[in-house]
Amino acid sequence: MNDVIIIGAGPAGLACAIAAMRAGLSCTIVEQGSVADAIRRFPVTMTWFSTPELLEIGDVPFVIPTVRPTRIDTLNYYLRVARQFRLDIRNHERVTDIRRNAAGGFVVHTATGATFEGVHVVIATGYFDHPVRLGVPGEDLAHVRYYYDEPFPYAGKQVVVVGGRNSAVETALDLFRHDARVTLVHRGPTLSQGVKYWIQPDCENRIKAGQIKAIFRATVRSIAPGTVKVAVGGGEQSIPADFVFVMAGFGPDSVLLRRVGVELDPETLAPRVSGDAFETNVPGLFVAGSVVAGKNTNTIFVENGRLHGETIIRAILARRNRIS
Repeated sequence: MNDVIIIGAGPAGLACAIAAMRAGLSCTIVEQGSVADAIRRFPVTMTWFSTPELLEIGDVPFVIPTVRPTRIDTLNYYLRVARQFRLDIRNHERVTDIRRNAAGGFVVHTATGATFEGVHVVIATGYFDHPVRLGVPGEDLAHVRYYYDEPFPYAGKQVVVVGGRNSAVETALDLFRHDARVTLVHRGPTLSQGVKYWIQPDCENRIKAGQIKAIFRATVRSIAPGTVKVAVGGGEQSIPADFVFVMAGFGPDSVLLRRVGVELDPETLAPRVSGDAFETNVPGLFVAGSVVAGKNTNTIFVENGRLHGETIIRAILARRNRIS
């Protein structure tokens, strides 16, 4: 039985595993995809606003010839870190359940039928696998997307982007600059206040110039092939749409958390933790990284989530010392 089982091989999970290894604890990471899988699925041309040192883990320098790392830079870095520390990572093992074992620890079950046992479990699953749904007819049609990769397939097409935060604004701008005809639909009166300060004026100017059409105070009612219907101004409007990008945000894996007995804040879906060690109401079960924030995904990033692991491992060591 391992001392620690970590679910998720993103930056927070990797950092936690490194802290465990340095503390002399045995550790296995169980990951449903590949290392830094959420970053792998980011837009292919993405560049971080963060500088490399703010993404570093394990005291391994993140060295690049430019100021801002790209998606590829970051993936290569985290792969190199995992290889350097020889972390035990079980890729492509999607966790389906976590249960107590007879020894008082945990058994982690995966979709392949594999099981992993540990005295402690750290859930570092992030939020990228759980996009916010609209709850409207047609949202599962083939031309509806919840992730954005690149603009080229959509050149010359009518594209509706739903949302008003960073991902929606960046998607709308990239599509516009690659010859898509973009309509931005947002329920708020303006773009969200949290939009990055260097892209908000760009989008606002494109809207003022009529290059991107924006419909504010609008709510999507239904999606059908070729059209999106929105409620706006007390009436209903149909918008031409060859493709629809629903960029309304993401949330934690609340199903898995509830299944194992973790209490969630009813409004934010943030796990209830005791003290500052990120331990949930389930003794021995911790959360790390952006999953800690629930729906408030704009409060925990790689920059601060990567620091959770050392705090968690210190708490685990303190518990072991008390018991011994």
